[in-house]
Amino acid sequence: MAIKTPATRPANPRFSSGPCAKPPTWTPEAVADAPLGRSHRAAIGKERLKRAIDLTAEILGVPDGYRVGIVPASDTGAVEMAMWTMLGERPVEMVAWESFGEGWVTDAVKQLRLDANVHRADYGHIVDMAALNYDRDVVFTWNGTTSGVRMPDGDAIPADRAGLTICDATSAAFAQDLPWDKLDVTTFSWQKVMGGEAAHGMLILSPRAVERLESYTPDRPLPKIFRLTKGGKLIDGIFRGETINTPSMMAVEDYLFALDWAQSIGGLAALQARADANAQAIWDFCDSRDWIANLAEDPATRSNTSVCLKFTDPAIADGAAFAKAVAKRLEAEGVALDIGAYRDAPAGLRIWCGATVETADIEAMLPWLDWAFHAEIEAQAQAA
Repeated sequence: MAIKTPATRPANPRFSSGPCAKPPTWTPEAVADAPLGRSHRAAIGKERLKRAIDLTAEILGVPDGYRVGIVPASDTGAVEMAMWTMLGERPVEMVAWESFGEGWVTDAVKQLRLDANVHRADYGHIVDMAALNYDRDVVFTWNGTTSGVRMPDGDAIPADRAGLTICDATSAAFAQDLPWDKLDVTTFSWQKVMGGEAAHGMLILSPRAVERLESYTPDRPLPKIFRLTKGGKLIDGIFRGETINTPSMMAVEDYLFALDWAQSIGGLAALQARADANAQAIWDFCDSRDWIANLAEDPATRSNTSVCLKFTDPAIADGAAFAKAVAKRLEAEGVALDIGAYRDAPAGLRIWCGATVETADIEAMLPWLDWAFHAEIEAQAQAA
């Protein structure tokens, strides 16, 4: 049959799940005033780093008494830092429903060799968080970046827990509600919802997490890059912008631009609304077609940032090859870049819907997805 080529193209075809699209008003001039060639320990460097910390806390609504710090190695570095410095004081519950959570399981069991109960769910599903023992420490992702499945809320986490909760929130922060009273350690990176540059992580500690750091010394060597205490006390400078290693002041300036943009559009509520609108456009598209569906089985757990899709047409012979071919067609047309499913995830597509993406671009891309699907179905039939 004749397949009509869509007339409209997205103004910005960048739907990668990390690094993600820049804020819509971003230009290279956004980082023109970065204090390049200056020490990050000079007054101007510390001021910019401290501003990034303060704006992060303000926009996210982080409670007084919590500590916010910039740490090396993106979200991965922040999670590893928390696990290596805090775990081992008591047994741990490890939770995984996608590849990054599975990575934390590997670190806990094989590297740190902790006394761990492991709870897993298949892609598209979520672990029963109410079934966990919160007298143990609990490590989990809030939003499964590679599965498109998120925590619906924090109701399962008890307020009177004895253990710590360590939450990898890298594709949730700034787009989903994070109940700070239920989270003792929260981590994320700049390059997700805020569209910042990579390599820097954020570590947010509750008073309970600080108390653990100052009262517990793990029985393992700690690389310098992981050390958060000295002489049994929190290294407070880390949470004032005195970073452990040398940060990129250009990346800091880029993150500051994104934070200022977030404030200018209305802060956290506006960021969440933009992500919700982006995701809803895709959900409505899937609801109106019988050949594609959300990977998340329960609508209550569908991610509004990393929207993962699966092809459901029974005529598709090889799901992985078909999904790759569709993604390749869209990239060749310049209408959707980097939307293939994560390498460890089920075959399909992954479309980033965080706040820096414009809903109009999602809406302009979706007819092209329709076009690419039918073009590939026809190509498959002709090859048979």
